[in-house]
Amino acid sequence: MTNKPSMTETTLKTLREDLALALRAAAHHDLSEGVCNHFSVALPDGSERYLINPRGLHWSEIGPDDIVLIDAKGNVLEGRHRVEPTALFIHAAVHQITGHAVVLHTHMPYATALTLTADRALDPTLSQNAMRFLGRIAIDAQYNGLALDNVEGERIARAMLGKDIAFLGNHGVIVAGPSLAWAYDDLYYLERACIHQVIAASTGRPLVPVNANLAAHVAAQIQGEREQSDLFFEALRRMLPTPSSL
Repeated sequence: MTNKPSMTETTLKTLREDLALALRAAAHHDLSEGVCNHFSVALPDGSERYLINPRGLHWSEIGPDDIVLIDAKGNVLEGRHRVEPTALFIHAAVHQITGHAVVLHTHMPYATALTLTADRALDPTLSQNAMRFLGRIAIDAQYNGLALDNVEGERIARAMLGKDIAFLGNHGVIVAGPSLAWAYDDLYYLERACIHQVIAASTGRPLVPVNANLAAHVAAQIQGEREQSDLFFEALRRMLPTPSSL
């Protein structure tokens, strides 16, 4: 008689599959950059253990078996790959200090372009896609080079307290959330909103924001439609099968 897998084993398998899917989706949507940047998810048992993408693989080729399990100090607990050093300092700090379960860090082009401007971030009163982020955006304008120490990661994490979106000056963005489906949905629409703003600004014509109260109303409407995030993630699962099934 075969023993039924424990809840821990089942949860770990699902998280590996979902993290690998989010990485492949980011590659599919041109949100990745070489073999850099990082996605991570905390195990839901309070153990301060995290699943994270491996060093050296393009996101389009990552399957569940490539995902690495690490502890808060970056020690590899399970997995056949190494982990990129800056991932350890940024992700462990954001998970521990903010309490977010999922942390997605990218240098996706249009969002990163806005971190180079004086405003440093998206205007959440411009497009409908941008309005979903009203009141959720943190800005860490202090760029100190590669995040290769705890101080850098902790500063970024403290800037995010109470927020789940961070624009990192001259660097990139972090999107956090309670699940991979919700966080990936936000990552995708954040870049879409940034595309719209950058293209509109490039026309040289004045930009026209909406009333802040209306933007807040739209933000609440979108947050109340989170089933859409789950449906999008399931559509991506159908579109982007694991590499082993290709």
